[in-house]
Amino acid sequence: MKKRRMLYVAAGLLAGFILWTVLVRFVDVRAIGPRGSYVGFSALNGYIHHLTGVNMALYTVTDWLGTIPLCFALGFSVLGLCQWIKRKSILKVDRGILALGGFLAAVAVVYIFFEIFIVNYRPVLINGYLEASYPSSTTMLSMCVMPACAILLCFYIKGKTKRKCVCISVALFVAFMVLGRFLSGVHWFSDIIGGALISTGLVMLFYVIYNELKKS
Repeated sequence: MKKRRMLYVAAGLLAGFILWTVLVRFVDVRAIGPRGSYVGFSALNGYIHHLTGVNMALYTVTDWLGTIPLCFALGFSVLGLCQWIKRKSILKVDRGILALGGFLAAVAVVYIFFEIFIVNYRPVLINGYLEASYPSSTTMLSMCVMPACAILLCFYIKGKTKRKCVCISVALFVAFMVLGRFLSGVHWFSDIIGGALISTGLVMLFYVIYNELKKS
């Protein structure tokens, strides 16, 4: 029953992301961005961006910290590769690592898709260029990779206290990254919401799949 509820919630979040994306693309679209770039929910996004302003120092900090999720992903990739070589079959690699690999591939596909089919651009120029802004890639990177890696880490780490410390540390890191990205002013508010919706949905789906793999 719990698995079914989580699947429903995950599906609801992913459907919510699709709906939110459509709304961002077509509702209250005006040229309020740099170089006359168009932005959905322009009144809301413009108002919130005016409140937060732009903090490039915070942008730089969150940009550098964004390498941490990549390091975790790389670490599990190397572990999976070592298991593959040692066990002489990719099918003998821990199922959790294989599931994580599929999950990370799905996240990468979403990122590439929105780099090609751009919904809107950032509210600021980065090195003089317009960059795709929706959904917030840093929000996705933090909210997808870190929780998924934490789920696997809790499987390998022995001891309830250690696992709890991992979960708390990851939660604090993700909260800082999302809030920091929002306050830095390099994304529209709608970009952060979109990133949070799809990330939460994907992580919940991964959690359900991972638990099913552990049982089989």
